[in-house]
Amino acid sequence: MRLVGYLRVSTEKQVDDGFGLDVQEKVVRKWCRQQGHTLGRTLYRDEGRSGAYDAPDRPGLTDALNEVEDSTADGIVVAKLDRLARRLITQEAILAQIWRHDGALFAADQGEVLRDDPEDPMRTAMRQMMGVFSELERSMIVARLTAGRREKAAQGGYAYGAPPYGWQAVDKELVERDDEQAARDRARELRKAGASYREIVAALQAEGHQPRRGDRWHPQTVRRMLAHETPYTLRKREPTR
Repeated sequence: MRLVGYLRVSTEKQVDDGFGLDVQEKVVRKWCRQQGHTLGRTLYRDEGRSGAYDAPDRPGLTDALNEVEDSTADGIVVAKLDRLARRLITQEAILAQIWRHDGALFAADQGEVLRDDPEDPMRTAMRQMMGVFSELERSMIVARLTAGRREKAAQGGYAYGAPPYGWQAVDKELVERDDEQAARDRARELRKAGASYREIVAALQAEGHQPRRGDRWHPQTVRRMLAHETPYTLRKREPTR
């Protein structure tokens, strides 16, 4: 089959550590070779994207799904099913979208994720149980992180993960980044003028403004950027480029 690979890590640290993108790519490529499937030249990636996000909030997954919808690919392959989703409802919605377009989903550690069969209800139950445990694991991680951040915040300083676009953490404080603030200002200006998110994306790309991750902007990225205003006290500082 003609497959597209999808890789995802939920935090910036995982981009390089643990079951990171490079490890996932090796797993996916090896599995495709062993199974005799053809893997597309492009492996779609979502770096620092939670598996709880729906497809529209994950540009890489959206691109992979579009290939299935356009019949450019017969299916999607991931290293593990939890790379596709970390919430049961999200997992099931993505699978339904793939199957609706006669596509297939493969996980390198378990093979094809088979469609529901009314004569084999256990198949659906086992898949959904895996989704439930993946969601539980994510919830436990979030709880631990929340507790750690509260402790860090109680000691003073910024303690809320990766700073939003436009800022960076320096000496336990959020500091504006001039290059990213310029992109925010430009996007805000275009939005006030009535531009759509896609039009803003085109303008930012044409003017050389860089997103924090990846090499291109996406409408959902711009929407979240404009919706996010930091509640923390900022101080001016020369940006680190």
